[in-house]
Amino acid sequence: MSQELLKSVEAKNNPNVPDLFPGDQVSVHVKIQEGDRERIQEFKGTILRVGQAGNNKNFTVRRIASNGIGVERTFLTRSPRIDKVVVERSSDVNRANLTYLRGRTGKRGRLKQRFDDRRRKPGEPVEEMEAVGQMAPVEEAPPAEDSEQAEE
Repeated sequence: MSQELLKSVEAKNNPNVPDLFPGDQVSVHVKIQEGDRERIQEFKGTILRVGQAGNNKNFTVRRIASNGIGVERTFLTRSPRIDKVVVERSSDVNRANLTYLRGRTGKRGRLKQRFDDRRRKPGEPVEEMEAVGQMAPVEEAPPAEDSEQAEE
């Protein structure tokens, strides 16, 4: 009975938020209320952490402001205020919390890019790259003759 009650109170998933991982560079589009009108504000940055589960699931995004000061913002994943989240790039990280990036600037604060798609569901077929399928077969060149053998 109590499980059913908890499920009825729980917020619905926001379909505009994909699977997020620490190290992803994202662009979060948030609805902002200003007086009687509503606008969408974009917040671009790197995900430092993805926390908790259920109704309280959230993620923290960090970006560097124009004056060199770091700004962090935490978003609830199920919030209806999030218009959409676009993952622009994934990074290869070995930690769940990237708080060590707070003290790093310049090249020391960069993360190595990850090229495989970890957002793929288990059991889903991997799509082949289009460029590989369109490549022409490589023709082998005939072996070059030595100039000394050609004179004889």
